[in-house]
Amino acid sequence: MLETEQCAHAFGMVYRVNIDGTRFEFPSLKVLLAKASPERSGDVLAGLAADGPIERLAAQHCLADVPLRAFLDDILEVEGDAVTELIAEQHDRDAFAPIASLTVGAFRDWLLDPSTDGRALAELAWGVTPEMVAAVSKIMRSQDLITVSAKIEVVTRFRSTIGLSGHLSTRNQPNHPTDDSRGIALSALDGLLMGAGDAVIGVNPATDSLSDYIRICEVLEAIRTQLNIPTQHCCLGHVSTALAAMERAAPVDLVFQSVAGSEKANNGFGVSLSLLDEAHDAVKALGRAPQGANLMYFETGQGAALSSDAHHGMDQQTMEARAYAVARRYRPLLVNTVVGFIGPEYLADGKQIIRAGLEDHFCGKLMGLPMGVDVCYTNHSYADQEDMDILLTVLASAGVNFVITVPGADDIMLNYQSLSYHDAQYIRDTLGRPPAPEFMSWMEANGIGTPGVTLPTLDNALANLQIPLA
Repeated sequence: MLETEQCAHAFGMVYRVNIDGTRFEFPSLKVLLAKASPERSGDVLAGLAADGPIERLAAQHCLADVPLRAFLDDILEVEGDAVTELIAEQHDRDAFAPIASLTVGAFRDWLLDPSTDGRALAELAWGVTPEMVAAVSKIMRSQDLITVSAKIEVVTRFRSTIGLSGHLSTRNQPNHPTDDSRGIALSALDGLLMGAGDAVIGVNPATDSLSDYIRICEVLEAIRTQLNIPTQHCCLGHVSTALAAMERAAPVDLVFQSVAGSEKANNGFGVSLSLLDEAHDAVKALGRAPQGANLMYFETGQGAALSSDAHHGMDQQTMEARAYAVARRYRPLLVNTVVGFIGPEYLADGKQIIRAGLEDHFCGKLMGLPMGVDVCYTNHSYADQEDMDILLTVLASAGVNFVITVPGADDIMLNYQSLSYHDAQYIRDTLGRPPAPEFMSWMEANGIGTPGVTLPTLDNALANLQIPLA
């Protein structure tokens, strides 16, 4: 027997559920969301997780009966928090109207209904809050998350078109431990000859110096222009460094920044909404992109807010969804969760990483974002490349916009394990997921991936490039 109950009290609502005579009580929606989360080490570390599978199941049952309107009336308030205010400002009540009478459980059924197509989900995007999408994800199986995500097409454009149904784009990540220009160029060319880089060629700099930032942009610009590649590049330095570089007329395509789900967590990254506004205006003013192009690149990850004690008592997956409210303010070209990068303190093993990757992808796409995933893990996690094979394959089935690829799946600068260029080729061959159409045409014109075509050696290709040296 299952009975649920929501009662008003002095500070909001209390949520109760009776299962076979045992009563479980959750004193707030914030607590209920945390207790309903699938198990992960970060919530245990924060003291927010359910005591065990029975309490977790009770919380999920109770959450399924919560009306979606409760997330507007019993908002997960963080006093004076800019992200909370942004979430309230973004909510479109007209877009919310088709689901306004539903509970979380009925919302799940509506999402899975075959008659709820991609168009309906696109029209809903600004009608849902991060907490709503986090809530429904907590009562969905992995196959549910895949099924709904696969319906949603979020297309963005710069020099290439990313997110078209049936396609899979890649970030070519040629990181180098000393930001050596030749090393970056060599790794980038390695990926390009494997067909990687239609989403972006993006380098995480080893330092955040302005001179290195500008030189890396110049190296990537030289590769792009001399090889006439229909893609975009990015140096993933801090947004303040990007602003300084743009003031010096550096060839900046995309402005990058890591973001999180609370103002305090973003302050820990050294960013604010006003600073992101300034950067967005600055990169638009450069005029490097076609009219109407998407110009920003954001990175997120479960556990980021908890790691800086900026989670305000919320579980890490709900906080992750709140970061997507920040990202969608700027209609970015790319957003990706670095799902296993923060470490086993937050996602302990392969099972938790796989589940988190599917959740993040689902929540971001449902909110209208062009979601990618860095399918990755740190070397001290209880995970391996077998887990990454599984996550890559299910994400491709779910229609992920892009994944990150590095030489040999081993990032020698950030010192973590990701996907290799060959892993992306496996998905292209197995599931039939070509890159962006413009990039595919470039590959065909240059014989890349064409059987029987002899390509110039990587050494010759590098020798013919003129790049700025360190």
